[in-house]
Formats: sequence, structure tokens, C-alpha cells
Amino acid sequence: MRTATVTIDPNALTHNLKQVKKRAPSSKVLAMVKANAYGHGVAMVLPALQQADAIGVASFTEALEARQLGWTKNIGLLEGVFSAREWQQAIEQDCSAVIHHQPQLDWALANIPSPDSATRVVWLKYNTGMNRLGFNYQQTIAAAKQLNEAGFQLILTTHFANADDRDHPLNAKQIQRFSEMLTLLKSTVNKNIQGSLCNSAGVVNFPEHHYDWVRPGIMLYGSSPVVDQSAKALNLQAAMEFGARIMALSMVNTGEAIGYGSRWIADQPTRTALVSIGYGDGYPRVVNEEACVCVLAKNKQDNSVQSYLCPVRGRVAMDMIVIDVSQMPEDISLDSKVILWGSSPHVDEVAAQAGTIGYELLCRLSTRPDRLKNHNLRCHLIQF
Repeated sequence: MRTATVTIDPNALTHNLKQVKKRAPSSKVLAMVKANAYGHGVAMVLPALQQADAIGVASFTEALEARQLGWTKNIGLLEGVFSAREWQQAIEQDCSAVIHHQPQLDWALANIPSPDSATRVVWLKYNTGMNRLGFNYQQTIAAAKQLNEAGFQLILTTHFANADDRDHPLNAKQIQRFSEMLTLLKSTVNKNIQGSLCNSAGVVNFPEHHYDWVRPGIMLYGSSPVVDQSAKALNLQAAMEFGARIMALSMVNTGEAIGYGSRWIADQPTRTALVSIGYGDGYPRVVNEEACVCVLAKNKQDNSVQSYLCPVRGRVAMDMIVIDVSQMPEDISLDSKVILWGSSPHVDEVAAQAGTIGYELLCRLSTRPDRLKNHNLRCHLIQF
């Protein structure tokens, strides 16, 4: 039976949330679970994120799914609502929403929720330099005054464009613009207006600017949000293990090529294993020659399990890849477990070998692999 699995470790999620709280002890946490919890599965992660103060989603459909799964705390609609009808639905489901352009402001002012509704809390989006969503300087002041007069509670928010790179010059400009706007609104509109500036990268790189709410995403799932520190260095644990099994073993002679395009040619006799995984499951087709997977092998003398990093050989196909197992024991067995990413190799490493970011690999996993839950995904590697 072909086996490809995505296994989620809830303990890792809880651990990573604790790291956020440790870094931002005075801030509330809006845990991002958009895009099916970054590919991890909303149903899989919500129980492990119960200590978050709220969750963030990109659409009302995602919010409704979380409610149906039993999430009772607040849900933030990070792109706001897309129609007057959705605003009414947000009120019915007790969700708060970002307001970032005039139609959303008009819908909110035309249908004001009851004082005890979570929808009475509005995340007012100020464009400080990302230039996607948000009001400009004058519009933000005007919108804040209108919403405050209508009885809404405001959280001023914005989004970094380059928080992963601490020294990028736009960061300082965005921080200054946000800080000045928040100070202005507190002094001229309502002293109780709150602030939310930091995503995962901001949580790590700008601890002095956490304000009232932080909005972690990728770091909850165990990936590094910054360019100069690994997940391990940040004490983050991979919440996902992407795995498969060896389905066949073979020998490739010197001078023979492997796979589509014949791009890899053996320079010596090479023992290979065929693995039941491919880009149809979500493993990237474009990994370079440095890409490796982790193979677990049982020592038949004492039944201990050892792990080996084995390089991918040839082009990734839709349903399978070929790996070099020449350095492994000769009695490697069929059905041995193969880890495409997890604690090692880390998804960030695989992403670098594919010229992309871990976010993309996690989010674009297909529905073909079986989804599992596990509490013990750590392994130690023997690397050649």
C-alpha cells in the first residue's frame, strides 16, 4: 500500500506558542491559522493553541470552520469582510475584523454590533509602507474618529514589509509611522486605543515594539521567521513531519542516469531506493542537488533505530523520488520510513534547496498524504 503521511505534533505547537509568550510576555497573542493553519490542518492545531487569546484567519469561511470545530474565543478576520452581508455574518459569529478601506468602514457604521459583541472590536489598518492594505495617514485619523464615535473599540494595526531582515531601512520608518499614529490617536481620539505591530519576525526582531497584541504565524509551526537565525537557534520545534516509505531498492551502474531528463548520472555504482512521494504530494520538483531526506533504519542486532541523511538523485516526479542509500547498511529493508521534512531535514532547509520559503512548501501540500497526529517526532541523524 502506497504510504505518504503528514504527521502533526501538538506538543511542538504548544511549545512554540510558549516561546511567543516568553518573548512577548505583556502582549496578547493572535495566533494565525489561515491557509488551513499553514498547511497543518485547522482541526489538528486548534486544541494545541488553546492558550492563545484569539486566532487569525484570512476569510469568513475559515472563521466559520474554526467555530464549527469548537473554537469559542475571538477570531480575527485579517482581511476584513468582503461584503455588507459578511459583516452581518461576522456579527452573528462573534468575530472581530480588520477595516482597511472605505467600503468596510461604511458597512461597519451602517450596522453597529451590540456593546457585548466581539465584532465591536475593530482592527484599524494603517498603511505604513507595505502598500497593500490600509488607510493613509489622514484616512486613518478620520476613520478612527468615526469608529470611536460609533462606539467601536479600536486596535491600530499595520504590517511589516521586511521584518525578517532586522536592518532593512523601511522597518525603522514603519515603526516610527505606527508609533506616531498610535500616540496621536490615543491623545486625540481615545486613550484606550490599542496597538498591534508585530508578526512572527517582529516578535523576534523588535521586542521593544510588541504593543498590546502580537500576531505570530510561521513561528508557531516551528519555522524561522528571520533571515539570520535558524528555527533551532530560536528554540522552535517543527510541528509537521512529512513522510513516506521505501517502495523498491535498486543498483545503478556507473554512467547510467536516473529519472526524467537524465540530469543525474552515476559516477560510480550506486545503491538507490525508490520512495513513494513526489510533487503530487507536495514535495517540490525543483530541489537542487543538495537536497536530502532522512531514512530510518533498524539495527537488526539490537533493534535500535538509526537515521541517515540520503541525497535525492535525479528529478522529482509526481509520485516518487529516487534517493542514494549507498552509505546505509546493506540490509536496509523495504518499507523503511523516509522523512522529507521534520526536525531534520527542516522544511526551511528543503525550501532553500527549492529556491522558495518554508511557508510555501507547508501551504501547498496536497490532500493525498494521510493526516496523522503524533506526540514524538524527534530523531537523531547520522550524516555522511
